[in-house]
Amino acid sequence: MSVDPSPSGTETSATSSPTALRILRDAAEGRLPDWAVAGKSRRRHMERVAGLLDEWADARQLGAEERVRWRAAGFLHDVLREATPSDLRPRVPVQLRALSGPLLHGPAAAERLRDEGVGDEAFLRAIAFHTIGHPDFDALGQALYCADYLEPGRRDPEGWKAKRRARFPKRPDFVTFEVLRARIRTILEAERRLPDATVAFWNQRVGKDAKGGGRRPEPPGTGPSTEVTREPGEERE
Repeated sequence: MSVDPSPSGTETSATSSPTALRILRDAAEGRLPDWAVAGKSRRRHMERVAGLLDEWADARQLGAEERVRWRAAGFLHDVLREATPSDLRPRVPVQLRALSGPLLHGPAAAERLRDEGVGDEAFLRAIAFHTIGHPDFDALGQALYCADYLEPGRRDPEGWKAKRRARFPKRPDFVTFEVLRARIRTILEAERRLPDATVAFWNQRVGKDAKGGGRRPEPPGTGPSTEVTREPGEERE
């Protein structure tokens, strides 16, 4: 997949079918497609992610169409999160079928949206890889990856996530690096395999962060603990 050359949102309207545009605009207003598999707690998480993305889009002074795109991604990223993994695995691209069950919902949702006529490849990439990351994320992909982890419903006893939420609009690259680093640490502490896309994302962000300068992320042993990375259904409302 190539990097979306422009985060303007024009690709959505230019390459998506009328049906797809209706799905995206409905999603931006919180109306999910009838094929969604998400309970009340999951939908509240999706609403919080969409709200956070909308705040960031407003802070960055994005246009109205792009804000629709960001909010739609917030509501659609977990649209199949509660589907059975065995049902999702055959629906994802062959190269992603080895992912563990909890990671299949992103690629499966992206493929379903593609089948519905969504032609915005950067949008689809953001949905597909919102859990594991991808080196070819555009601005939306980067924001969704962070918002899913930082949304205010997540446990945050030390205020680490709240500080990154506030910092993201002005320092998105730095916050993305910190979120990626925290996610990777959780995977390693659980002794699970790092997905190839996560490794590629890490390698790309290390170089980008080093070139960007500024304060480095906290050293190991600081930042969020693994306790604050539970799924939304296990967290406070």
